[in-house]
Amino acid sequence: MGLKPDPTERLARARGDLRMGVPVVLTAPSGAALVLAAETLGPGRLAAARALGPAVLAITGRRAATLKARAYDGDLARVILPEAADVAWVSAVADPKDDLTAPMKGPLATERGGPAELHRAALALAKAARLLPAAIVVPVPDGRALAEAENLTLAESAEVVPVAVSPFAPVVSARVPLELAETARLHVFRPEDGAEEHYAIEIGAPDRDRPVLARLHSACFTGDLLGSLKCDCGAQLRAALAQMGQEGAGVLLYLNQEGRGIGLANKMRAYSLQDLGFDTVEANHRLGFEDDERDFRIGAALLERLGFRSVRLMTNNPAKVDRLRGCGIEVVERVPLKVGETRFNHHYLQTKALKSGHIL
Repeated sequence: MGLKPDPTERLARARGDLRMGVPVVLTAPSGAALVLAAETLGPGRLAAARALGPAVLAITGRRAATLKARAYDGDLARVILPEAADVAWVSAVADPKDDLTAPMKGPLATERGGPAELHRAALALAKAARLLPAAIVVPVPDGRALAEAENLTLAESAEVVPVAVSPFAPVVSARVPLELAETARLHVFRPEDGAEEHYAIEIGAPDRDRPVLARLHSACFTGDLLGSLKCDCGAQLRAALAQMGQEGAGVLLYLNQEGRGIGLANKMRAYSLQDLGFDTVEANHRLGFEDDERDFRIGAALLERLGFRSVRLMTNNPAKVDRLRGCGIEVVERVPLKVGETRFNHHYLQTKALKSGHIL
């Protein structure tokens, strides 16, 4: 292979570039395009991009529904940039923070016809970078030539959304006595695609030939670390570890998929929208995300990497059971984890029950 980055490494570089406001070039059988993340867009690069050709702002179908923009491609809309559109205009379309105070953003004209694979890949890449799912897309005649001339990262659109979950390499494991489970060992796993590391907390010495008491816990900085009362995450984390400690064996996977996979910054954006009266699902949709953006294949892959094929899963979410089973993990029992309701999160828990099917 030599010293050149492979496709996986180029995608990791592309995610980092978008987060810093640097454009990337995506290619596909239908052509090539320059892509810039709306959230990190600057006026100089917007002007330079528009000089290359007609630009559109790709937004998800969820965000398009909020803005009453026609999503001819179903899952996304290609919003045509008006002549006078600047960074503030792009930000207003991409970010719902001022939707209620400045609702008149349109009418928005959207493209109809022609391939949308590059736009779809651009949105997937923005999501993977934990940015708002909105991107400036400018078709270019020769993507490779542009990337070489401007020293930009070049990636194939088909590689942006991998068919399989990235392989995980164990980095280190060490004994970490916990307040709730003194016989704990922490395992750190690093994915080959350069994304976030994930952790496994193994309690005792679980028998790999029997169903293990397990929990897939998505990271929650506000709940787990700060003790936020807006969710039940911190209480669930402690209750799961306590039960594993009492039983003497178990495994808790701590997955870095904050905010149901949208990242901490976007989760805080959703919280701001909730303060305006939207529930958690509505807030995610206004931001342009689905109800749940997590990839449960990660949890299944880590369980297999640890040698577990059968679990007693601690969760209130039947969909999590179905997702794990779909990944080949046998779930012999769903163990309820009903803790942490407060006057601050009562409506949030009701929404999870009514709209996401949680058994509460």
